[in-house]
Amino acid sequence: MRRAIGFIELNSIAKGVETADIVLKTAAVHLLFSKASCPGKYYILFTGDVAAVQASVDSGLVIAGPHAVDSCVIPNIDERVIEAVNLAHIPDEMAAVGVMEFYSVTAAVYGADAAVKAANVDLVDVRLGTGIGGKSFVVLTGEVAAVRASIECGVNTPSAEGMVVSSVVIPSPHPELLEYLM
Repeated sequence: MRRAIGFIELNSIAKGVETADIVLKTAAVHLLFSKASCPGKYYILFTGDVAAVQASVDSGLVIAGPHAVDSCVIPNIDERVIEAVNLAHIPDEMAAVGVMEFYSVTAAVYGADAAVKAANVDLVDVRLGTGIGGKSFVVLTGEVAAVRASIECGVNTPSAEGMVVSSVVIPSPHPELLEYLM
């Protein structure tokens, strides 16, 4: 089965809840999260096969109407991105850590997907918008060269164009820093 992620961002919390309901009723999709965020926006992120996700996004946008701010369907998403969305885990050892920061949730998901497909890295966290002013960030780890290649690919993916705030690669991060990345 081809996996996809669907995303809808709204500027109304009430319409967001209604939209999330229709997304789930339209097709066989699994909700990754549906929640209010800063500043008064509502995010819906879900996964399923490509056709189901597309159908749910289409139905959701009809209900959202003028309250829809952004939406996307990312087909063939790397499963590690789905697992890392707000389910942070810290590997036992990190030769290097990389962080990509974006102005939007969709840019972070596109960046994370491009990064993990570019080199042999572990995705530690994909933090999407909540409590950080609508920004999003991605944390990954691996060997220094792999992290550099992944970060370069993630911040330069065409789907994140103009949405990158900053990025960094830290070789041999201090162990105490790692516990505060989450």
